[in-house]
Amino acid sequence: MKKRSKRAPKKAPKKARRKASPRPKPSLPTDRFDPAAYRRQRACVLGLGRSGFYAALLLAKKGFRVLVSESKPRKALDFAGRLPKGVVLEAGGHGEKVLTCGFAVKSPGILPDSPVLKSLKDAGIPVFSELEVAMAFCPTPDVVAVTGTNGKTTVTHMAAALLKAAGRRVHMLGNVGTPVSAGISKVRKGDALVLEVSSYQLEDSRWFRPRAAAILNVTSDHVDHHGSMAAYLAAKARVYRDMLREGTCVFNASDPLAYGLSRDCGTRKLFFSLTPSTLAAAWREKGKMAFQLPGRKPVQVAPPKLPGDHNVENAMAAGLLALADGAPPKALAKAFKAFQGVEHRIEDCGKAKGLFCINDSKGTNVDSTLVALKSLEDQAGKILLILGGLAKPGGFAALRPLVSRCVKAVLTIGSAAAKIEEDLAGAAQVFPCETLEQAVSVAFQIGRPGETLLLSPACASMDQFRDYEHRGKVFKELLRKAR
Repeated sequence: MKKRSKRAPKKAPKKARRKASPRPKPSLPTDRFDPAAYRRQRACVLGLGRSGFYAALLLAKKGFRVLVSESKPRKALDFAGRLPKGVVLEAGGHGEKVLTCGFAVKSPGILPDSPVLKSLKDAGIPVFSELEVAMAFCPTPDVVAVTGTNGKTTVTHMAAALLKAAGRRVHMLGNVGTPVSAGISKVRKGDALVLEVSSYQLEDSRWFRPRAAAILNVTSDHVDHHGSMAAYLAAKARVYRDMLREGTCVFNASDPLAYGLSRDCGTRKLFFSLTPSTLAAAWREKGKMAFQLPGRKPVQVAPPKLPGDHNVENAMAAGLLALADGAPPKALAKAFKAFQGVEHRIEDCGKAKGLFCINDSKGTNVDSTLVALKSLEDQAGKILLILGGLAKPGGFAALRPLVSRCVKAVLTIGSAAAKIEEDLAGAAQVFPCETLEQAVSVAFQIGRPGETLLLSPACASMDQFRDYEHRGKVFKELLRKAR
């Protein structure tokens, strides 16, 4: 009998493997930048200017994986070769890599309607400002912030000087020259941090909490960037939006738009004005500045020896910030007496070829130039004014009344020259000049000893210079060579 062969048992059919569903992204806070929550996320820094470079450097030092995405080609980037090892650079355009990141850090110069920002928004990737990301690593709550269309840098310097005179260890960061991300690592608990913050920095700051802040003034200077005056005002308002109720915000009572913002502010509000009023906590009285905070005795302090009513207003704003931060009145008197002003802001450059020379290269808009002319009204009819550069919206017609009263001659430079000549026709004699060097040379030819040469361009500088500082330094070098 044949043995029946054993059949191998049938194998059970393999179960079809389920496709692994993608892991859900961890829930991350989008109302603010929290370093601990975002620690495992790759950071995308948009833009490789100064702010972008130092933001990338800070995040890399803090252990984040960093991608820097820049629209300019690599050869046009000053900081490309300085990025630390491990930081990836995408130059020549914002590609798909930005969408692989967990969050983005926006450099201040990137326009709100930039396509890359729309792509990030559509992908649900939060975008934070360089200011907010850097401030997330700030160890001190003693933060003073200054914003406004004009006067920010001067008030920032003044406030820092007042707090130093009060014995504080003070750091100045932001638009004043050193990006917040570049200097925040040097700040220690108990230090005072004074920040100059622009609307560009504030617009993407989802959370920002200074202890004291000031809104000096608001004009239409940056509406082209923000798209509307409402958006510009909303950006300025972010300086106080997250402040505690016991914080302090200082407002210019004489500036309609700044005063209007105060109505929406829920913190303690202090106002300054050149004229006394029941509203003002700082005002001018008999040539001195009077300060009176709620519940304190009034004090009088001599203003710094700087030209113009605008500098009295600047000093009052800085004084209120310092007093609100605990500085004693005697510190104000000491610091204001020693304060010499800030470079490129109605800066006295001495004499050259018999002319008094003033460097106001920071006068990048019509309002700034109006302030400069008002501060020199005692020189009426003797001012040689250099105007021009890259024009901003609005034209130059608002200068006509002061130009016709105070200015002997206008010397135009840069791409705005034709528009200036058109808007100021008949207000003063206009000398078209291609360059700043030519304008200074013509001024020396037509000027008489005792007259004033004023560089206050009412324009941006980027058509011929790197920035307003470069323009101001070139002007001062031309004066030095002429002596």
